[in-house]
Amino acid sequence: MTPILWQRIEGAGIFAAAVVLAGITQSGWPLWVWPVALLAPDLAMLAYLAGPRIGAAIYNAAHLYANGLILALLGLMAGRPDLIAAGGIWLAHVGIDRALGFGLKQPTGFAQTHLGRIGPR
Repeated sequence: MTPILWQRIEGAGIFAAAVVLAGITQSGWPLWVWPVALLAPDLAMLAYLAGPRIGAAIYNAAHLYANGLILALLGLMAGRPDLIAAGGIWLAHVGIDRALGFGLKQPTGFAQTHLGRIGPR
Protein backbone atom coordinates (compact mmCIF):
# COMPACT_ATOMS: atom_id res chain seq x y z
CA MET A 1 0.00 0.00 0.00
CA THR A 2 1.13 3.53 -0.74
CA PRO A 3 1.64 6.19 1.93
CA ILE A 4 -1.29 8.14 0.48
CA LEU A 5 -3.59 5.15 0.89
CA TRP A 6 -2.40 4.73 4.48
CA GLN A 7 -3.19 8.39 5.18
CA ARG A 8 -6.66 7.98 3.70
CA ILE A 9 -7.32 4.89 5.85
CA GLU A 10 -6.01 6.76 8.89
CA GLY A 11 -8.37 9.65 8.11
CA ALA A 12 -11.36 7.31 7.95
CA GLY A 13 -10.41 5.80 11.32
CA ILE A 14 -9.98 9.19 12.94
CA PHE A 15 -13.32 10.32 11.50
CA ALA A 16 -15.13 7.30 12.98
CA ALA A 17 -13.49 7.60 16.40
CA ALA A 18 -14.01 11.37 16.56
CA VAL A 19 -17.72 11.12 15.71
CA VAL A 20 -18.14 8.59 18.51
CA LEU A 21 -16.22 10.88 20.90
CA ALA A 22 -18.38 13.88 19.96
CA GLY A 23 -21.58 11.86 20.21
CA ILE A 24 -20.76 10.49 23.63
CA THR A 25 -19.77 13.86 25.07
CA GLN A 26 -22.47 16.05 23.51
CA SER A 27 -25.52 14.07 22.57
CA GLY A 28 -27.72 16.97 23.68
CA TRP A 29 -26.85 19.23 20.74
CA PRO A 30 -29.76 19.97 18.39
CA LEU A 31 -29.54 17.93 15.19
CA TRP A 32 -28.80 20.97 12.97
CA VAL A 33 -25.63 21.78 14.95
CA TRP A 34 -23.82 18.61 13.83
CA PRO A 35 -23.55 19.34 10.07
CA VAL A 36 -22.86 23.03 10.69
CA ALA A 37 -20.04 22.20 13.13
CA LEU A 38 -18.68 19.49 10.84
CA LEU A 39 -18.39 21.92 7.93
CA ALA A 40 -17.15 24.94 9.93
CA PRO A 41 -13.40 24.40 9.26
CA ASP A 42 -14.10 24.80 5.55
CA LEU A 43 -14.83 28.48 6.15
CA ALA A 44 -11.05 28.77 5.92
CA MET A 45 -11.50 28.45 2.13
CA LEU A 46 -12.54 32.10 2.15
CA ALA A 47 -8.86 32.93 2.70
CA TYR A 48 -8.30 32.03 -0.96
CA LEU A 49 -9.89 35.39 -1.76
CA ALA A 50 -6.52 36.83 -0.66
CA GLY A 51 -4.63 34.59 -3.10
CA PRO A 52 -3.40 31.00 -3.23
CA ARG A 53 -0.40 31.39 -0.91
CA ILE A 54 -2.36 33.02 1.92
CA GLY A 55 -5.36 30.80 1.23
CA ALA A 56 -3.28 27.63 1.48
CA ALA A 57 -1.60 28.77 4.71
CA ILE A 58 -4.88 29.60 6.46
CA TYR A 59 -6.74 26.57 5.07
CA ASN A 60 -3.91 24.27 6.19
CA ALA A 61 -3.80 25.85 9.64
CA ALA A 62 -7.53 25.09 10.03
CA HIS A 63 -7.09 21.52 8.78
CA LEU A 64 -4.55 20.13 11.22
CA TYR A 65 -5.47 17.24 13.49
CA ALA A 66 -3.74 19.12 16.31
CA ASN A 67 -6.48 21.80 16.48
CA GLY A 68 -9.25 19.35 17.30
CA LEU A 69 -7.03 17.38 19.64
CA ILE A 70 -5.99 20.49 21.58
CA LEU A 71 -9.60 21.67 21.84
CA ALA A 72 -10.74 18.25 23.09
CA LEU A 73 -7.89 18.10 25.62
CA LEU A 74 -8.69 21.60 26.88
CA GLY A 75 -12.29 20.48 27.30
CA LEU A 76 -11.14 17.40 29.20
CA MET A 77 -8.93 19.46 31.52
CA ALA A 78 -11.68 22.05 32.10
CA GLY A 79 -14.44 19.48 32.54
CA ARG A 80 -16.30 20.90 29.51
CA PRO A 81 -17.96 18.15 27.46
CA ASP A 82 -19.04 20.73 24.86
CA LEU A 83 -15.39 21.56 24.12
CA ILE A 84 -14.51 17.88 23.97
CA ALA A 85 -17.31 17.38 21.45
CA ALA A 86 -16.25 20.43 19.42
CA GLY A 87 -12.71 19.08 19.31
CA GLY A 88 -14.09 15.71 18.22
CA ILE A 89 -16.10 17.31 15.43
CA TRP A 90 -13.01 19.22 14.27
CA LEU A 91 -11.00 15.97 14.26
CA ALA A 92 -13.83 14.28 12.37
CA HIS A 93 -13.81 16.99 9.71
CA VAL A 94 -10.09 16.70 9.11
CA GLY A 95 -10.31 12.91 9.15
CA ILE A 96 -13.06 12.71 6.54
CA ASP A 97 -11.24 15.25 4.38
CA ARG A 98 -8.14 13.04 4.42
CA ALA A 99 -10.19 9.89 3.80
CA LEU A 100 -11.78 11.49 0.73
CA GLY A 101 -8.41 12.68 -0.59
CA PHE A 102 -8.71 16.35 0.31
CA GLY A 103 -5.28 16.94 1.75
CA LEU A 104 -3.35 19.96 2.89
CA LYS A 105 -3.10 22.52 0.11
CA GLN A 106 -0.01 23.53 -1.83
CA PRO A 107 0.54 27.29 -2.33
CA THR A 108 0.25 26.73 -6.10
CA GLY A 109 -3.53 26.32 -5.94
CA PHE A 110 -6.48 24.77 -4.16
CA ALA A 111 -6.52 21.60 -6.28
CA GLN A 112 -2.89 20.71 -5.44
CA THR A 113 -2.67 18.81 -2.15
CA HIS A 114 -0.20 16.64 -0.29
CA LEU A 115 -2.41 13.66 -1.23
CA GLY A 116 -2.35 14.53 -4.93
CA ARG A 117 -4.46 16.60 -7.27
CA ILE A 118 -8.21 16.87 -6.59
CA GLY A 119 -10.88 17.44 -9.19
CA PRO A 120 -10.80 16.85 -12.95
CA ARG A 121 -7.40 16.24 -14.44
